[in-house]
Amino acid sequence: MTHGFRTATHGPAFDAVLCDLDNVVRFYDVTHLAALERAAGLPEGTTEDIAYAPETDLPLLLGRITLDEWAETVGCALAGRVGEATARELGRALAEAPFHADEAVVALLRRVRARVPLVLVTNATPRLADDLAALGLTDLAHHVVSSAVEGVAKPDPAIYRIAAARAGVPMDRCLFVDDSRENVDAAVALGMTGVHFRQPSDLHGPFGIDRGES
Repeated sequence: MTHGFRTATHGPAFDAVLCDLDNVVRFYDVTHLAALERAAGLPEGTTEDIAYAPETDLPLLLGRITLDEWAETVGCALAGRVGEATARELGRALAEAPFHADEAVVALLRRVRARVPLVLVTNATPRLADDLAALGLTDLAHHVVSSAVEGVAKPDPAIYRIAAARAGVPMDRCLFVDDSRENVDAAVALGMTGVHFRQPSDLHGPFGIDRGES
C-alpha cells in the first residue's frame, strides 16, 4: 500500500510528487559553448539568452520543431553578430551540450518513488526519451509528462492537471518541485504544495528525509 509523506512542519500528507527535470535533476555543461562565445567576442550567455527567449524556445518545447531546427534558428539570430559559420557552431554547441544527473537528487527521488507516485513534469524537447535513457533514468519516475508530447508547457495550468491525473491524485494532494518560481506559483494557484528548488537540501524537509523517513 502506498503511503503519503508528511512535511517537515507536520502539515497534511501529500500523496504524489510532481518534479521538474532540468535544473533540478538534470544539469547542462556549457563550458565549451562559453569558450566559443569568448573566442567570437560575445559575452558568455549570449547564445542561451537568444535560444531561451519564448519566441525561439516555445516551438521546440511544444514539439513543433526539432532540436536541429531550433539550433538553426539560434544560429540565424546570431549570424549578424559573428558570421554564419560561427553562428551555426554556437547553435550546435548549445543543442549538443553534455548533461548529467545530480546523484543526490536522484537518490532522494528514488526514495520518494518507493512511497508515492512520482511524475516528471518537464518543458522538454522531442528528444526527452533518448535523454532519459542516456542518463540511465528511464525508470526514475512512474510517469513522464513532457511538454513536447502534450503540446502544452509550464506554467500553463493544463500540464499540471495532466500530471496530477497521471499520478491519480487530486491536485491538493500533490507536491510540486521546480527551479522556476513562476512554475511553482502556478502549481500553488491550483492547490498544490510548492517547493522552489535551488539545491538538494531544499527537498529534505518537504520529503521528510531529515526526519529519518525512508
